[in-house]
Amino acid sequence: MAGSFNTYDARGIRESLADVIVNISPIDTPFQSNIGKTTASNTYFEWQSDALTAPNANNAAVEGADAGADTSTPTSRIGSYTQISTKVVQVSGSLESVDKAGRKSELAYQIAKRGSELKRDVEAVLTGNHAATPGSDSTARTTAGFESFMLAANSNRGAGGVAGTFSGGIGASGLPSGYVNAAPTDGTARPITEDMLKDVLSKQWTNGGKSDMVMVGAFNKGAISEFTGIATRFRDVQPGQQAAIIGASDVYVSDFGEVTIVPNRFQRPGVALSVDTQYAAVAYLRNYQMLTLAKTGDSEKRQIVCEYGLKVQNPLAHGIIADLTTSAS
Repeated sequence: MAGSFNTYDARGIRESLADVIVNISPIDTPFQSNIGKTTASNTYFEWQSDALTAPNANNAAVEGADAGADTSTPTSRIGSYTQISTKVVQVSGSLESVDKAGRKSELAYQIAKRGSELKRDVEAVLTGNHAATPGSDSTARTTAGFESFMLAANSNRGAGGVAGTFSGGIGASGLPSGYVNAAPTDGTARPITEDMLKDVLSKQWTNGGKSDMVMVGAFNKGAISEFTGIATRFRDVQPGQQAAIIGASDVYVSDFGEVTIVPNRFQRPGVALSVDTQYAAVAYLRNYQMLTLAKTGDSEKRQIVCEYGLKVQNPLAHGIIADLTTSAS
């Protein structure tokens, strides 16, 4: 109405600020959530792997013959280094004291954020393509990522792609020894195909593994949805209930069993990691912990610390499809 006193003229109107903070950043970490957890007792930790000799279809002995030669072989001794990952929070006394929207304590809110961020960092480290390094007084130790543990025997790579190397090489059993001292080399990218997936699952099975999870990026998750081996996308609907729309390929039915196809935001998107989850674990030298740092002024300081390493009990149990395109162009 003309001449009325309205909000455009008034002063002292309180701001409308919702008392909720909306954060859509994802914190799901499928690799950490599905593999095992164990402990490390040193910054360099080791484990042993072994494999049986190939079957001998000509294993026939002459009656009364002396015993043949012993065919025992030593186990493979594999290791890695632990890595320290941290996040720091420092909040001033004034900020902690003022009236805030969406949270009572800024310190508690920022600690929760840093904890989620650290978990995402660890997921990227564990799934990554990097070697283990011992570190020094001026260089941080690093643990080897899952990609780097993948052996050529269980890999499907593009032209020029090469598997990583181990400090002790590959033994007669096909198993490595030592730690990953060089990361794999990327090759020429190509679109993922069902034949590639079948190839890697077959290699894993032949070498004694059995994949139960294949992790991929967003683009290749959609590409796998088109494979013929994807389980039928129907569900029974109870009377009175609304039908669900299913547009994702959650389960791939292979010749060697069902495999769950899992999108992972924090791995490299150009690889498909085929995991036998019972043969991988995070080894913690120090699990997630929060340290209260000394006060040096008018602020509160906290540090969240985690020291961990990736333990791939038997690399032949797992596989990788590397060098994949990540867009339609």
